Amino acid sequence: MRIRKVLFENLSLKIASVIFSIVLWMFVTSRGQSEVSLDVPIEFRNIPSGYEIVSYSVKNVNVNIKGQERLIKSVKPSDVHVYVDLKKAKKGENLYYISSDDIELSRAFTVTNVKPSYIRIFVEETIKKSVKVVPIITGYAANGYFIKSVDVEPRMIEIEGIRSEVDKVSYVKTEPIDITGLNDSIFQEVRIDLSGKNVKTATNYVRVNIIIKKR
Repeated sequence: MRIRKVLFENLSLKIASVIFSIVLWMFVTSRGQSEVSLDVPIEFRNIPSGYEIVSYSVKNVNVNIKGQERLIKSVKPSDVHVYVDLKKAKKGENLYYISSDDIELSRAFTVTNVKPSYIRIFVEETIKKSVKVVPIITGYAANGYFIKSVDVEPRMIEIEGIRSEVDKVSYVKTEPIDITGLNDSIFQEVRIDLSGKNVKTATNYVRVNIIIKKR
């Protein structure tokens, strides 16, 4: 009974004290608080093997961050990371919602808002294909000389990319090799020209052997 009396004695005063303490704590912690808005680039994680991102609706999201004024003044976009996990991505259009759980930043700050709150990502499967290498020769050999043969090593190379782009490519060219005025054979390493083609290759160079003979 005595414990009960102690607990409930001046109950209203004790409740008022608790409420006052909570309000005081909120007031103290809110003092010096400030908020900034940063445009942060979206980063993609766990892109499934055999797939590639073709396009996405936004490159950056606007993140509102709240924290102590003296700390938040030094925050830069590079200090904040917005991740989209593509582990479960499927071929075609994928819709992902972005929340504070997808944002990494110092524990001293709080995310208050993210705009836009979602992103549309179009994913397509990637394939590989072997195509012929066509050497591009410009100019003419010296007077009285001619090109007897042109050989490329390797003659075929493997290209890789999304299916819709790889299907467009039946061969690749080398960068031009100028033989103007030559009277002797040349063996030259030249770069593959992929301009205008949205594909990649395992090797960027091929060896071209041009045999020049006298007429």
